[in-house]
Amino acid sequence: MTLIQTSGLTLRHDGQTVLRNVNFTLRPGEIVTIVGPNGSGKSSLLRALIGALKPAAGKITRKPDLRIGYVPQKLQIDGTLPLTVRRFVNLPRRRPAEAIQAALTTAGVPELAERQMVDLSGGQFQRVLLARALLEKPDLLILDEATQGLDQPGSAAFYRQIETVRQDFGCAVLMVSHDLHVVMAASDRVLCLNGHVCCEGTPETVADAPEYRALFGTGTQGALALYRHDHDHHHHHHSDACEGHQRETENA
Repeated sequence: MTLIQTSGLTLRHDGQTVLRNVNFTLRPGEIVTIVGPNGSGKSSLLRALIGALKPAAGKITRKPDLRIGYVPQKLQIDGTLPLTVRRFVNLPRRRPAEAIQAALTTAGVPELAERQMVDLSGGQFQRVLLARALLEKPDLLILDEATQGLDQPGSAAFYRQIETVRQDFGCAVLMVSHDLHVVMAASDRVLCLNGHVCCEGTPETVADAPEYRALFGTGTQGALALYRHDHDHHHHHHSDACEGHQRETENA
């Protein structure tokens, strides 16, 4: 069974073709990451998949009654507005208290229900957005650079939470990210875009692909190995990632 499928999908934005001829299939339960440089069409593809951007050509087929939970890149909340986490996740419609508590627990923040949204750290805020998306009981969870602004250990912890969510809910996960080494390690499949599909496959296959290395350099291979606990520390591109990982290991 397929949750969502594109065939010959071409997208235009502000009169420019941002993505052309994308053939992509997403199946239940898999974690797929979309990577690519800025302006490569990643967010446009997500917007098309959730129905916010109409195809210029090609088509998108969704499973009937497909439920999608969406975690945006960021969300601005008026700092002067008194808004607890519980009230926030009740928008736009009220939910049973047990459902809210269960979603917060799955997102890893069961203790936050009565906290003010403006007092949350970046990581807590993203997990509350995740909990809100989970209240849809999604077949597909879509994350658009959900760890932007989090440090390396914070990002790694968030992606481990996503793995838990996938196990608990059985939902597929589609995410866009710049944290190449972290997300690729968390993914079943990687789709690399640069106005079209450059390469696609397992994280290892993509990290080895010449098209990927032309875009991101060879250091990301080392970073992928690092995240999978097999690293020689001779790469220079990602020394900060190495330090972040060492800190994470020490703090674990």
